Amino acid sequence: MTTVNMDTLNRFLFDNHPIRGEITRLEQTYQAVLDNHTYPVAVQNLLGELLVVTSLLTATLKFEGDIAVQLQGDGALSLAVVNGNDQQQLRGVARVNGEIADDATLKDMVGNGYIVITITPKNGERYQGIVGLEKDTFIGCIENYFKQSEQLPTRLFVKTGVHNNKPMAAGILLQILPANDDTAESFEHLSALTETITADELLQLSTDEILYRLYNQEQVRLFETHDINFKCGCSRQRCEDSLMTLPANEIDEILSEDGGNIDIHCDYCGKHYLFDSIDIAEIRNRHKVNYH
Repeated sequence: MTTVNMDTLNRFLFDNHPIRGEITRLEQTYQAVLDNHTYPVAVQNLLGELLVVTSLLTATLKFEGDIAVQLQGDGALSLAVVNGNDQQQLRGVARVNGEIADDATLKDMVGNGYIVITITPKNGERYQGIVGLEKDTFIGCIENYFKQSEQLPTRLFVKTGVHNNKPMAAGILLQILPANDDTAESFEHLSALTETITADELLQLSTDEILYRLYNQEQVRLFETHDINFKCGCSRQRCEDSLMTLPANEIDEILSEDGGNIDIHCDYCGKHYLFDSIDIAEIRNRHKVNYH
């Protein structure tokens, strides 16, 4: 099969149907999210789905800013969250507090929970939508979100797996263009075609090959490729700023209890930021902390 450049997003449009689409595939970004963690297989797969959906959502919204897709519940998987932005920079993390079987369902993992989608534009008001876990799968819940909030028929086809001994995740989104009536038949037809894609095909074929495999009888216009990458956003400066929000005596107590060092660990990328008493003194001097 053709060697392809992974970690990409492509938009496409059907000239003979008022329907748009997107294809996202992830390899390095997905691996970066899994690195430094020992997630159960079911959680790894769910994070792959979250990453793909966040990428597709960001491209669908066409805005400048940030988006967070977060799963919360009272099950062994208490939290799974992916953050993204309009530059297709993604990061994600999960919190697991118990045993999770490889074949665990969404309900098995999360228990009683919900999905929170937070959209923070650079210009404009912050929006937050809460989605109940009314479907058996995460993808089904997100399709429900589109139905309720966007009121645009939307289908998502997402696969996770392993290719060349590396974890991969990929997905296709189909959506009816706004202000178009009498599109149900076209949408059903294209959805039925897309459902025939296999995990191996979606994870291994190039975008051109996927579009030909699915829609060779249709008129499809493919737009430019957008790169996707992992970006954590943590920094020593951010850690310093966080430390300065703590009371001075609390910082001193942590220093005395932890062998003279404060170790701030980033859950997203695994980096450690160490601060000793000299570092803290310098930071306090810069921030002109007053202790009296």
